Amino acid sequence: MDQVLFVAAEASSVTYAQRILETWKKQGRKIHAFGVGSQDMENLGFERLGKSEEMAVVGAAEIINSYGLLKGVFDNLVAEAEKRRPKVAVVMDYPEFNLMLAKKLHAMGIPVVYYISPQVWAWRKGRVKTIKKYCKKVFVLFPFEVPFYEEHGVPVEFVGHPLLDELDEKLIDNADYLKTHRNQVGIRDDEIVLGLMPGSRRLELKQHFQIQLDAARILSKKHANLKIVILTAPTFTKEKMQDYLEDFRLPYILLKDEPFRMIHLVDMMLVASGTATLQVGLLQKPMVIMYKMKWLTGIFAKLLVRGTKYYGLVNLILGKEAVPERFQGDVTAENMAALLDRYITDAAYKAEVKKDLASLRQYLGDKGATSRVVKALDEYLTV
Repeated sequence: MDQVLFVAAEASSVTYAQRILETWKKQGRKIHAFGVGSQDMENLGFERLGKSEEMAVVGAAEIINSYGLLKGVFDNLVAEAEKRRPKVAVVMDYPEFNLMLAKKLHAMGIPVVYYISPQVWAWRKGRVKTIKKYCKKVFVLFPFEVPFYEEHGVPVEFVGHPLLDELDEKLIDNADYLKTHRNQVGIRDDEIVLGLMPGSRRLELKQHFQIQLDAARILSKKHANLKIVILTAPTFTKEKMQDYLEDFRLPYILLKDEPFRMIHLVDMMLVASGTATLQVGLLQKPMVIMYKMKWLTGIFAKLLVRGTKYYGLVNLILGKEAVPERFQGDVTAENMAALLDRYITDAAYKAEVKKDLASLRQYLGDKGATSRVVKALDEYLTV
């Protein structure tokens, strides 16, 4: 039986890794996958040596606090790879961890492919040298990534964005379906729906959620018919979110569902920077992107992204600030509320933003990314 090593430590990567495992299962393939992943992956037969919900850390302080855990998982992966000799290792996002692991695996002669590659075309471009040295191939999600990797001599294959496989077309611009869906969860037709997505990591929840709730309070004073929908990330339980809501007295709905189905309900979104912004954008929902790190981490981050005009994924892809994005000290409840309020009071502005977001899909290729990745991995496996 072929062995395959996966490292899927981020909430988005977990979904895409899970889809690969599901495809192999449907095909009846005799493949044993192990490494870092989620409980849902484990339910498919994946052997977890690291839990994604414990490893999705961000920021220097949180990484230092989790160092023992991360090093333990890293060392275990290296030892098991040495023992099992997997046919291929599929590493996803999580660049600091994965590039160090790729170096170790490369030294063992184990081929490494990078799926959901780091955004080296946007910041810290020097990492492309490490990818070239230790990875056999990179599967990229955006067409414009191909020339970048080719220019640096990295074997690359454009597979398209797997998010498109998750997207149900009836969730886009279908007024009747939206009305029905909203009524099902208790949203009245006359309500303005603000969605809150504070992030999928523990530190993001701590840094963002209270500011988002305070912004909603400010906005509700101006718009009495505001309804708040709080979207729970796959890495959290509703109970965890409830811990932050004891003093929140506005009418709200706390949801945990498929991300696109939750996003479908809203008129606008206040969202932490990350893959979630792309999900919101694909449903053409106007948004404000925010990200607030601890002070010292923020200073390092600014140094790392020098020369990069935008940090929100939607704006990076579109090459302009199609939606407002704010970072660090500019992330205040007052600023967030004011930016969101413009979507309510300025119909022309809202329409322009929706038009920009509608153009996102042309940058993401066609549906079927998972099947293309599965086919590409056959090069390393027993077919």
